[in-house]
Amino acid sequence: MQVIELRIPDDRIGVLIGKEGEIKKRIEEKTGCRIKINSKTGIVTVEGEDAIGFLKAKDVINAIAHGFSPEVAMKLLEEFNVLEIIDLTDYVPDSALQRVKGRVIGKEGKVRKNIEDMLNVNVSVYGKTVAIIGDPEAANAAREAILMLVEGAQHSTVQRFLEKKRRDLKLRSYDWQDLF
Repeated sequence: MQVIELRIPDDRIGVLIGKEGEIKKRIEEKTGCRIKINSKTGIVTVEGEDAIGFLKAKDVINAIAHGFSPEVAMKLLEEFNVLEIIDLTDYVPDSALQRVKGRVIGKEGKVRKNIEDMLNVNVSVYGKTVAIIGDPEAANAAREAILMLVEGAQHSTVQRFLEKKRRDLKLRSYDWQDLF
């Protein structure tokens, strides 16, 4: 049996539990894990026999802790989706966090929405992190785009990068067998 303890922010505990415990129950049912939440300390204990279910439960809880809605976090239960978390403090000092988060979000959320739409991923900017949910290649491309923004690249440069990545991902998704 695997056991892990995760700490989640106080303001995300209610989201993880859900109305009348429905979110917690749904995660337990879909992963086969047992979840205990200490709402005073913010410590969540996950216990599970099945390694894959255990890892998926851990990822869903981490996604909710990093600002995703439960519905979006549940996408991690689908076969190929992954969770990428970028800790912005690894790249910029605390004094630049607000500015960098603003660059990633963009005016009225346009930059974040553009990354989501171009790569078919979900992006959450929460606290000192940016989290991404999507298939591995798209999530990696989104990570690259976000790091370009963090390092000061112009939005137009990032837009061209996203367009190229979207074309590359579309080309890979074609089944070449059907062409012949």
